[in-house]
Parts: sequence; C-alpha cells; structure tokens
Amino acid sequence: MFPMITGFMNYGQQTVRAARYIGQSFMITLSHVNRLPITIQYPYEKVIAAERFRGRIHFEFDKCIACEVCVRVCPIDLPVVDWKLETDIRKKRLLNYSIDFGICIFCGNCVEYCPTNCLSMTEEYELSTYDRHELNYNQIALGRLPMSVIDDYTIRTILNSPQIKK
Repeated sequence: MFPMITGFMNYGQQTVRAARYIGQSFMITLSHVNRLPITIQYPYEKVIAAERFRGRIHFEFDKCIACEVCVRVCPIDLPVVDWKLETDIRKKRLLNYSIDFGICIFCGNCVEYCPTNCLSMTEEYELSTYDRHELNYNQIALGRLPMSVIDDYTIRTILNSPQIKK
C-alpha cells in the first residue's frame, strides 16, 4: 500500500514541477512581447555600421610612398606593392598596389601603421562575389569611393543601437 501512495506523491510533485516550468516559460514569452523585432529585411533594409567598423579598405594612390609598412605589419603579408626606384630623384615610384579580400582578415594593422594615411577602412561590408578572383582589388578598385548606406535613397536604414524610451 505504501508504494502506491509514494507513487501518487511522486506523480503529484512531478505535475507541480511541470506546471511551474510551463508557467516560467510562458512568463519569459510574455516578457518578449513588448520588444521591437530584431530581424531586418536585408536587401531593402540595412544596418548602419558602427563608427569603428572595419570594412573594405580604401586606398589613395597619390599619397602612397611605397614604404611597404603595410606589408610588414600585416600578419599574413597580404598587400602586394610593386614599385620602381627612380635613381635620378632617389625615391620609390609606386607602380601597382593590390589586396586580395578573399584572404584579408580585416585586422586594420595596415591602416593603423600607414605613415601617410593613404589607407582607410570604409563601411562597406558587401564584398560577396561568385568568383574568388574578383576579390583581388587593384589600386583602381581600392581607390573607388565607398557608397554610404545613408546616402542610398532606395534603402531604409536601421541604426544598430537600440532605441531607449524615456
């Protein structure tokens, strides 16, 4: 007789515990009802990148002195700098500069250590292509000015910081 009573007590305790878990999960669900949706409709809505976001690298050919500091500080020796020494003026003349964004880890060391500030990080994050060879940017592609998300009138921009109601 006692095993039957203890079985009913265990069943009752398990039922109460299950009801408490269901109530807790229902309260969590109700607490999320007042929140704004986080999901954005990507091609039509874009998040404005943070101020220190590290996107595509912008390169200014005229400022570069071909010192190759960017190559030395890069952890993977990525930027390719081709230059020729002008013997009459004893200066390097930059011939070609390229970065392969398929390999780049966007660490920002090249931008940080550039003595002439000819490199800068942009807000561009849409670098996807169907062919990996298209990610190898030369000085012309790197010199292209980035289009800001804010300036694009066809896109509804969404700030990445949450709105605080007062």
